[in-house]
Amino acid sequence: MTGAPLTDMEILRIRERIGARGMAIVAQVSDLRLMSGGQIQAVFFPDDEHPTWETAARQSRRTLAQLVRWHLLTRLERRVGGVRAGSTSYIYALGSVGHRLLDRQRPTPRLYEPSEVFVDHQLAVSQLVVDLVLASRRRKLEIVAITGEPDCWRRIPSIGRALLRPDLFLALAAKEYEYRWFVEVDRGTHHRPAILRKARLYESYYRSGVEQATHGIFPRVAWIAPNAEQVERLNEILGGSEFTPGLMIVATSEEAPLVLAGGKA
Repeated sequence: MTGAPLTDMEILRIRERIGARGMAIVAQVSDLRLMSGGQIQAVFFPDDEHPTWETAARQSRRTLAQLVRWHLLTRLERRVGGVRAGSTSYIYALGSVGHRLLDRQRPTPRLYEPSEVFVDHQLAVSQLVVDLVLASRRRKLEIVAITGEPDCWRRIPSIGRALLRPDLFLALAAKEYEYRWFVEVDRGTHHRPAILRKARLYESYYRSGVEQATHGIFPRVAWIAPNAEQVERLNEILGGSEFTPGLMIVATSEEAPLVLAGGKA
């Protein structure tokens, strides 16, 4: 296809060919920026809807190959888990036709290979969403809203043109409560000053009252760490008296679905 805007007929033809699931995959990858083949399979080709895991994997591979062939998705050169992990190790991003099909009001994605640090971080964000989706299917929680970047970002009027950039905004329901969160997925790559700068932005935004005036409540801030050692480090950094008690919590990625739904690690 050319770079010209898609006609209504072309959009209809693409939607018909890829179906509702294909469209949902394209939209999900767009929202999360990057997803691995394994993550896409877990969400859109669940084992309990197929005779065997191999059947689910085969259907997932076929669908993803079709989406890449039509430039709805693009596949990165880098893989996760190595070649031995098979097709589930491929990493997918939104393709040029997928961008136009979704009519995103954001710049057309650049077709370049992102850094290893960026890929690791974005796949960790995507894995959190996958874990929440799977938890919702087990009826451990209900997903009310998941908003990725940049739609979850917030302007802080009290600090000039400062922009608060969470990785995710979440609204989850469990029992009779709804829990709202700004999420920071930490991979242990940021130094103490960078973490403190981000935490102070959250504190400033909380004290501005803008979020409360607009939405009636200020979400808590969840810092999701890869392991217990990083949890301890973040708790030490974020434990200062300059921060409102209870505004921020820290949990491991394994604990996250339980903690974000109001449980205790």
